[in-house]
Amino acid sequence: MHPFSRFIQILGKGRNGMRPLSQQEAHEAMTMITCYDVEPEQLGAFLMLMRVKEETAEEVAGFTQALRESIPTSDKWFRPAIDWAAYAGKKRQLPWFLLAALILAGRGHPVLMHGMQRNDERIYVPEALDALGIDVAASLVKAEQQLKSTGFSYLPISTLSTLTNELIATRDLFGLRAPLHTVARMLNPFHAPLSVMGVFHPNFATIHQQAARLLGQSNTLICKGEGGEFERIPERSSIMYGMTDQQDWSETWDKLLKPGSVVKPERLNLNHFRSVWDGDVQDHYAELAITGTLAWVIRAMQIENTPENAHSLANEWWQQRHEHYSLQEAM
Repeated sequence: MHPFSRFIQILGKGRNGMRPLSQQEAHEAMTMITCYDVEPEQLGAFLMLMRVKEETAEEVAGFTQALRESIPTSDKWFRPAIDWAAYAGKKRQLPWFLLAALILAGRGHPVLMHGMQRNDERIYVPEALDALGIDVAASLVKAEQQLKSTGFSYLPISTLSTLTNELIATRDLFGLRAPLHTVARMLNPFHAPLSVMGVFHPNFATIHQQAARLLGQSNTLICKGEGGEFERIPERSSIMYGMTDQQDWSETWDKLLKPGSVVKPERLNLNHFRSVWDGDVQDHYAELAITGTLAWVIRAMQIENTPENAHSLANEWWQQRHEHYSLQEAM
């Protein structure tokens, strides 16, 4: 019997016989996958059984640890302040969260952002970066250089971890999301002390929170964001699922806009995205999304601990953005 079959048996013994994998079992299973010591049929069965069952925090932690071990980084690499997962893409609004990340970078809080891009109607970070004239990192070394020079870098998951990208791509084959979408958000390859991520389904927020604790992550913040990205939705109140020094916490922040007061744009225009950053046009929704997202991170970093103070500082940083982050220097 193939050694990997025991993990399929654990997940597939029927309604009464199946059980989740332990963190150690999940680590062992993913380690075999990273070593390509699995038959294609086994991998497909494993991923779909996980999809039907849905992943637990222990499984996410075990999978993430094994994938991290397959990424060629070490403790000697430059360590950013923030690891920022960006995998969902934007369909209803432009990716305003990216501008919040650049502001943080300009304020001395380096941001490593990683994510993916699909061939669909959504706008992903690489397209938005192109509108700003910022290059996507072509390698881990390039990402480290960008972090040192400008404080910001974006790494495609295809560059960060080819295997993770291949596993995510099975969605096109099966028509269902594999658990690797959850795991990829947790990778934090450069061991940043703060990890932030958005979710579309709120029940995944606590799974990420618990998995981060199991992985020994010091600080994290997970929020249901616009389109599933880590971005404030001004028209809704937000529940923040945080962890500070390995201690869980949650807070609810009030909405910033009256619901229904903003009309969804007919199409997403990246020229408008650049113009908002440059200050050539005013966009009230965009500014609230940007500063609201900034306020989330300011709270998670404990720079300010109340919504009022966090928003006040975020507004100040937005108004002074050009003094601290230059697109020309980032090119």
